[in-house]
Amino acid sequence: MGAAVSKLRGPVNEAIPPHLTMCYKTAHAPWGTPGDGGFLGLAHAPFRLVSGQGTKGNTQKAERAAPNMTLEGITLERLRDRKQLMASFDRFKRDLDASGVVDGVDAFTQQAMGILTSSRLADAIDLTSENSQTIERYGKGDPIFQVGGAPKITENFLIARRLVEAGARVVSLNFSRWDWHGAPYGNYKRAREDMPLLDQAVTALVDDLHERGLERDVSVIVWGEFGRTPKINAKGGRDHWPRVSCALLAGGGMRTGQVIGATNRLGEHATDRPVTFGEIFATLYHNLGIDVNHATARDLNGRPQYLVESGTQPIAEAI
Repeated sequence: MGAAVSKLRGPVNEAIPPHLTMCYKTAHAPWGTPGDGGFLGLAHAPFRLVSGQGTKGNTQKAERAAPNMTLEGITLERLRDRKQLMASFDRFKRDLDASGVVDGVDAFTQQAMGILTSSRLADAIDLTSENSQTIERYGKGDPIFQVGGAPKITENFLIARRLVEAGARVVSLNFSRWDWHGAPYGNYKRAREDMPLLDQAVTALVDDLHERGLERDVSVIVWGEFGRTPKINAKGGRDHWPRVSCALLAGGGMRTGQVIGATNRLGEHATDRPVTFGEIFATLYHNLGIDVNHATARDLNGRPQYLVESGTQPIAEAI
């Protein structure tokens, strides 16, 4: 989705990439993968803002933001000269790579120039200029990587808000490890540790957006890739359950304060108004002013591709 929005809407300004991620790389790689540009090319892949990578253990600490965004001993004049020299060599080969790699490199060069010659991105991820009461509202995160998963950095929710204010269009982040099959990472122990932190950070973000008058402009979604078993297993945990999942949506001018859909009393399967992943994506696109019935992006063969499957519409109850 971030790549599609980057392609269709482009950057608000050159100093802020439209598609940003604060997803930490994790020992179990899929939990830390924010996607890439796909057939839209590297130019629309997410720009990573966090460093560090999880391991099998819990010892490594995460960095909250990109560690180095400064020019080291290079004047802006010299940087511009280098850009002009590179452009003179690259003009003849820009259309050679149909996969978008060359265009992507060009776009990344432009992106780097915008970032390096402006303090806008660096300022957005620097919380020293933020109100201390606002920082306290989001809570103190835990920088230790969870086994196979991400650290619990509540401050990144605040940075996400600051990035959007600075001009980012799509910001993603991962939080903790939710694969609670059994001891020592069982359902009850981890729920007591993780849920209060996530609850505080999400609540602070939504409240913050409303107080700043951004509740119609910014959409928030909290979800995973599938649900968990309704019953606790023999190890005191929950296993994979693709038949029912859930998502929390806020902002975006949506009609919130409601539950859409229902399951049977055991939470095993949908009994009323099942909502698909595609419907949620269509809703988020709608909130961004993108009409999924008409908006397309061309693939590597030049064919127009729709953003969601045919017939998929935004959630009528929410818009």
